[in-house]
Amino acid sequence: MEGESENNTSNKISKPINWPYMNISSLTISFLSKLAAAGIIWGWGYFNYSIAWLIAPIAFSVWKAECKKDNELRMLTTQASALAKEKVMIMGRIDELPSWVYFPDFDRAEWLNRILFKVWPSMNHFVRQLCKQNIEPSIVEKLTEYKIKGFQFDRLVLGRIPPKIYGIKVYDKNTSRNEIILDADIMYAGDCDITFLVGNIKGGIKDFQIRGLIRIVMKPMLSVMPIIGGVQIFYLNNPTINYNLVGMADVLDLPGFNETLRKTIVEQIAAIVVLPNKITIPLSNEVPMEILKMPEPEGVLRIHVVEAKHLMKKDIGVLGKGKSDPYAVINVGAQEFRTKTIDNTVNPKWDFWCECAVPSAIAQQLTVLLWDYDDTKGDESLGRATIEIIRVKKKGTIDTWVSLEQAKHGMLHLRLMWLQLSKNPADLKAALVETQELRVTSMSTALLTLYIDSAKNLPCIRGNKQPDVYLEASIGGKKERTSTIPRSCDPVWEQGYTFLVSNPETEPELTSEEDEDHHDINQLNKRIERQESNISNVSSVPPSPLKKQPSKESINSQSHNSKSALLPEEPAAVEEELIVSTSVPSSMAARFHTAPGRLRHPSLTSSQGEAKLGRIQLTLHYSVQRQKLVVVVHKIANLPLPQNDPHNIPDPYVKLYLLPDRHKETKRKTAVMKDNCNPTFDEQFEYVVSQGDLNTRILEISVCTQKGWLSTGSNVMGQLHLKLSEIDISKAITTWYDLQPEIKD
Repeated sequence: MEGESENNTSNKISKPINWPYMNISSLTISFLSKLAAAGIIWGWGYFNYSIAWLIAPIAFSVWKAECKKDNELRMLTTQASALAKEKVMIMGRIDELPSWVYFPDFDRAEWLNRILFKVWPSMNHFVRQLCKQNIEPSIVEKLTEYKIKGFQFDRLVLGRIPPKIYGIKVYDKNTSRNEIILDADIMYAGDCDITFLVGNIKGGIKDFQIRGLIRIVMKPMLSVMPIIGGVQIFYLNNPTINYNLVGMADVLDLPGFNETLRKTIVEQIAAIVVLPNKITIPLSNEVPMEILKMPEPEGVLRIHVVEAKHLMKKDIGVLGKGKSDPYAVINVGAQEFRTKTIDNTVNPKWDFWCECAVPSAIAQQLTVLLWDYDDTKGDESLGRATIEIIRVKKKGTIDTWVSLEQAKHGMLHLRLMWLQLSKNPADLKAALVETQELRVTSMSTALLTLYIDSAKNLPCIRGNKQPDVYLEASIGGKKERTSTIPRSCDPVWEQGYTFLVSNPETEPELTSEEDEDHHDINQLNKRIERQESNISNVSSVPPSPLKKQPSKESINSQSHNSKSALLPEEPAAVEEELIVSTSVPSSMAARFHTAPGRLRHPSLTSSQGEAKLGRIQLTLHYSVQRQKLVVVVHKIANLPLPQNDPHNIPDPYVKLYLLPDRHKETKRKTAVMKDNCNPTFDEQFEYVVSQGDLNTRILEISVCTQKGWLSTGSNVMGQLHLKLSEIDISKAITTWYDLQPEIKD
């Protein structure tokens, strides 16, 4: 009977798939519908109605029909590939396959697909329970932020098509002897039927697709049964998700609701099963849970999104010269960062810095999505860039322009640095110096891993009512919150988190226990203390293999901290070889220290310079790490008075351009000093420019006045052009320059 059943199943799968296109019924329906449309258009013209009333609905209906046909064909093709035999598919399309198919890194896993086909009907109850208990509350909470209430799942049917495993790869190098790591390329394109309610309105999801690379880690290895202590399952990167909404056609086709629901689904999947989040399954009671659930970062990736150029124009202007309002979204696994939006440009300069802990450099990717902000019809894609993190780890630092994918044109400038973890407390001093040189306040010097195990004997609230308790931990500006344990005075969480710490000597760790009604149950404010047995801090030393072993001495029944390295002495002040004038205020002097032995003697400022137009004092410095040109306008001396009106004292200010780009993005301007021929500004300006482009740039400094100047009507009192290729600005230089007459274009 089993053999007969198996043969029947095989025969069902082997049957040819009937496509819904190019048959008699579909051709007849298509012909009649087009004939009816043509008749309506002819009648509309016969009665002299305006054709403009027909263009918009016809165009919309055609576009919608084509999109629906394309989605249906893609879905049917994917479903057919999931059910068909792989050998038949490959032999049928062997001439169209790329060359990498003949040399795959992954092994075939058809035997696993046969097992999934057998067990899939029994998975329906498990998935329904998972969606109702875990996913539904998260979606409800997220949709509430968008003023959408009353969401709940109504019907969940997985269908008959199981997920398909396209290949499995087992790692035998660069892994610990105490673990087994394998990656599985899994695609689900089933015929599931999911219906939900939003208030009293019913909708549904069909043709749900998800594909991504799943990593399965089995550890630790035991000498007794079951041999493996536990299993970790997670996506290395955000999976690709697609689906079709059904029901409530007039509501669900609105871009706002569709995009909100799609974003919510992606975020909830990432919060459950995308790194650093994992599904952990313990298999032995002999293995402590902290070994399976404690985060184990491999290193830290420092990301600098500098700028982009030649982006697509999504906002059409009146004269056809449209631009975009671009912003970038950076993803590493489930970790997401966003730059600010720069309006009305296709060459944005963000100068955005961020950092993220990387649990596994192998197979993880950095993805940067570029979007055009539009608050009316939804944001539009400008392209994407993808870089494998293992490349950054091998090279240490990458400074590159990346051509955008899924875009007609456009490039993105990225600077990436891999920061290796070190357990040597002496490396903390170097990390502090490095972050101070960057002058970016959001950068970190150390990494803290926190394991939250449990709490005991929590007080009841409102009499004898036991609280629905969760724990919130915060360090610096980052907060992490555990899951909520209902009705418990002895909650058990068993959750691990990772924090990046700017300065472990000054930042306290704050944990608070609250119930769901936001009543504080308990608070703990604890400084990050030195712990020799398990310390790790960030340094930019060349990457080396990282060997991690759990420290049993640091395991506590309530919490486990892997503390940052702390030094007993204060870090030495950062000395920079900068030459500054004695007129620099204390706030500026803190950023530009005078190096020993290089004190500049102030120049005589009694003269008006060669052109008799006055002199200006500037500090120029280029930071290679930050890719920034820093210009400090200190003061101006001996501005002349108009000969025809010596009582008309000017109101000077300084205007700067970084040529050849003379537009508002490179324009900088100081404050206006009223009635002053010897103004002091002490203002600092920065330009984001790559080291390669620096030699082609000219810094234009113009001293202007708000009052009319001379008889020409121009407000420029003097000007200066500095060719950056002729000046050594690797170290800060402060000097006086003679103002010259204005050079008019």
